[in-house]
Amino acid sequence: MTSWTALVLAGSRPGIDPFAQAHGTDLKALIPVGGVPMVVRPVQALLTAPNIDQVRVLAQHRDRIAAALPADPRLSVEPSGETIAATIAAYLADPTTRYPLLVTTADHALLDPAMIADFCARADGADLAIGLVERAPLMVRLPQTRRTWLKFRGGAYSGANLFAFGSAKAASAVELWRSVEQDRKKGWRIIGALGLPALIGAALRLRTLDETLAAVGQRLGISIRKVELSNPLAAVDVDKPDDHQLVTAILEGRA
Repeated sequence: MTSWTALVLAGSRPGIDPFAQAHGTDLKALIPVGGVPMVVRPVQALLTAPNIDQVRVLAQHRDRIAAALPADPRLSVEPSGETIAATIAAYLADPTTRYPLLVTTADHALLDPAMIADFCARADGADLAIGLVERAPLMVRLPQTRRTWLKFRGGAYSGANLFAFGSAKAASAVELWRSVEQDRKKGWRIIGALGLPALIGAALRLRTLDETLAAVGQRLGISIRKVELSNPLAAVDVDKPDDHQLVTAILEGRA
């Protein structure tokens, strides 16, 4: 079994976060979900997963995040960059970084060891792998949910906040991500950053997602793999009040 290092992104955006304030904190990662700070849930899932041997939580407010987490020799809380892309780019540029590297987020409150194992098994060997959920199974499971969908021939997909980096070669993809980081909730801008053929192909449904990723990978000189998660709940994070209500209901068995 391949041993993975996991990064959990628990940083904060500048300014006041009304979502966090509504839950009695100024840090989104510390919003209570099911009775515990949100960041605790993905961290515990990673520590429980048999293929994860190191968990590195990245945050600006390290002491406060660390105080919420369990004590474990495999767990560390380290400084975060100003943006997601800058943070990941710094780790890929560090010669001491161990691969493969799994990246997820503090708001992935439904992450569990089975999702982690499913993703890692199918991501292993790629320079970059992206966890996704296809729309049909998610809408069957949660018809009321609203997601950002990337639409291609053969399916529409929502991100699962799971990324795998097999080598430092994937840094070229992170630079591409930097160009659209502020527009990550606007699917057409993300696709547009992949180039005019990708944008036209997606608009006209001429290409599948696999074909698009293969073309982008060839352009960047890396292998990019789509990992379609078997559990559609992998696409549900806690990014807004409606998500918080939905995830709480799922954890309590009401949804």
